[in-house]
Amino acid sequence: MKKILFISLIVALSIFTIVSCAKKEEATIKIGVAGPYSGDLASYGIPTRKAAEILVDKINAEGGLLGKQVELVIEDDVCKAEVATNTAAKMVGEEVVAVIGHICSGATKAAMGIYNDSGILAISPSATNPGLTQSGDYPNFFRTIASDDAQARIEVDFALDTLGLKKIAVLHDKGDYGKGLAEFAKTFLEADSKAEVVLFEGVTVGAVDYTAVINKIKNSGAEGVIFGGYHPEASKIIAQMKKRAMDIPFISDDGVKDDTFIKVAGDYAEGVYASGPMDTATNPLTIQALKEHREKYGEDPGAFYLNAYAAVLAVFNAIEVAGSTDYDAMTKALRSSYVETTLGKIKFDSRGDAEGVGFSMYQVQNGTYVELK
Repeated sequence: MKKILFISLIVALSIFTIVSCAKKEEATIKIGVAGPYSGDLASYGIPTRKAAEILVDKINAEGGLLGKQVELVIEDDVCKAEVATNTAAKMVGEEVVAVIGHICSGATKAAMGIYNDSGILAISPSATNPGLTQSGDYPNFFRTIASDDAQARIEVDFALDTLGLKKIAVLHDKGDYGKGLAEFAKTFLEADSKAEVVLFEGVTVGAVDYTAVINKIKNSGAEGVIFGGYHPEASKIIAQMKKRAMDIPFISDDGVKDDTFIKVAGDYAEGVYASGPMDTATNPLTIQALKEHREKYGEDPGAFYLNAYAAVLAVFNAIEVAGSTDYDAMTKALRSSYVETTLGKIKFDSRGDAEGVGFSMYQVQNGTYVELK
């Protein structure tokens, strides 16, 4: 009797193993999408989610990847580091093979160690903090946007060579992204004999009144402002400056090069300069991606949509080239295999930066951002 029970147990275990393996074979390929989908900075995260949704719908309609359907795992980190760690833990629990995101540099930095420990790669369309690739701490991190040192360089060159400014106030929001960019701008300005940093100041995120810092700008004799940060603070600062008839150039970054800034700042946004990803409007894939967004959502996409579209294409390509979702094989493919994207034909260097991706300067003209040639 004991022998019969033992044999029955072995048979049952065998059946369970076969069924389990079959289920595992039929599993979807999970890709995470992490960013702010609520709160003040949602306009930066939603376009990335939409890019992923569009491309996943397309790839699944074509049979998926490696014969499996792709499933998105979407998590809201509100662009806050303390939330991003929980977001990353959820992604690990969901067994995603890659993450598109995060969006803000501080949130990205908080999540990357968790992903690295779990063998999960991440491609951000917008996290520009240089240390994410240059420190060597995150070999699993990639991005489809250039870093803040390149962004600060183009802003400083524009301020000095195009606008001819000699006295500049540099402001920032005290965050990883904004302060990091501002520090690079300050360093570049101080290295140039033509320029003087007359004020370097951090502002309080979420404040209503920026009178104190505006008084400092006025008293410093600044001929222009370079601001590192996001649109909520930038819109308030520029509005309060112009209300006081301080009509000096205001130069900012891709955290401000967003239609939400124009909507919030209104007429005060007119004339503001901001750096942002290069315009790739003539790229056939860009034309297609914009058309897809308009057809699906009935409107033009927001900030970082094209960078996110490129990031998703890069993940798809890495899986196909690797022939698996193995972490080492995928990261090798990202660094060695070119892929056609909305940003052009790209691959990633040894640090994780996309080769050939850069910034341009834009200005708000008649209520829209226009690339300056």
